[in-house]
Amino acid sequence: MTAPLHEPTAEAAPNAAAEAAAAVPPGKAVQGRSLGRIAWERLKRDKLALTGGVIVVVLILVAVFAPFIADLAGQSPNEHHEDLIDPLFSTPTGSFGGMSGDHLLGVEPVSGRDVFARVVYGARISLLVGFLSAVVAVILGTVLGTLAGYFGGWLDALISRIMDMLLSFPQLLFIIALVSVMPNSLLGLSGTGVRLFVMILVIGFFGWPYVGRVVRGQTLSLREREYVDAARSLGAGRGYILFKELLPNLVAPIIVYSTMMIPTNILTEAALSFLGVGVKPPTASWGQMLSSALSYYESDPMYMIVPGLAIFVTVLAFNLFGDGVRDALDPKGSR
Repeated sequence: MTAPLHEPTAEAAPNAAAEAAAAVPPGKAVQGRSLGRIAWERLKRDKLALTGGVIVVVLILVAVFAPFIADLAGQSPNEHHEDLIDPLFSTPTGSFGGMSGDHLLGVEPVSGRDVFARVVYGARISLLVGFLSAVVAVILGTVLGTLAGYFGGWLDALISRIMDMLLSFPQLLFIIALVSVMPNSLLGLSGTGVRLFVMILVIGFFGWPYVGRVVRGQTLSLREREYVDAARSLGAGRGYILFKELLPNLVAPIIVYSTMMIPTNILTEAALSFLGVGVKPPTASWGQMLSSALSYYESDPMYMIVPGLAIFVTVLAFNLFGDGVRDALDPKGSR
């Protein structure tokens, strides 16, 4: 009869565990990762999103330092160079719209203003309207969407009907009508300042229902979670639950929708300037440049290509970055 196999005793188990723990190198200890770090690591793997983010940062820097960049190029956005214009056809002399060492992107027909300087200054208008109108929409949408989703009842029904009503309005036509009847001075602003102020408010006001619907749906789901019930059982008030339990968990969808809303607002501003109800000359605007280029697209196609390419690159960069942020913040994403 063979002897039974040796079985480890209870006293040997702690020793084995201690030896296994000692065998793990100190630098290889498992560490927890925050949600922000996990999202950043996911975002770093998305090369297209990173490329879009870099372009967005560059565009913001160009808009902020537009005067310095224009001075560095030795040009002003409103300086005329009639000597570079063909007096017969009113188009720039030279090839590719008058491109040269002094005028990197050529000059405008008729006036001879430097296209590079006007594109750089036009970035300020587009990004300013895009960002600030998104801020207005996010603030209104977050506040009203959270209230509707958390309290429910008649308040939810009222806010939801207001959102449905605003979404049924033809936004562009309403903005055109409103901007057209605005006075030349308002709240201490005048001229371009009034038009920018009105565009930001109106675009943001008509954009908040899109954010509000997303936030309301997320709030309806979050208010039934266990940690919210636990906070209620411990005596937490509505203010604590809203600001400490719900809003932190709404940050991710709000950020994602904000990055997707900014390019839409930039296109809206360009459309308004193209139709002649945006900023007025001599203030530089990409949409205004496209509108002026319609009369010269055959004789001077570069004048249309340059601002059109600026709008295309800006919107594409924001969309790529927004898609990457959405995938990075989505815990159920596959990437």
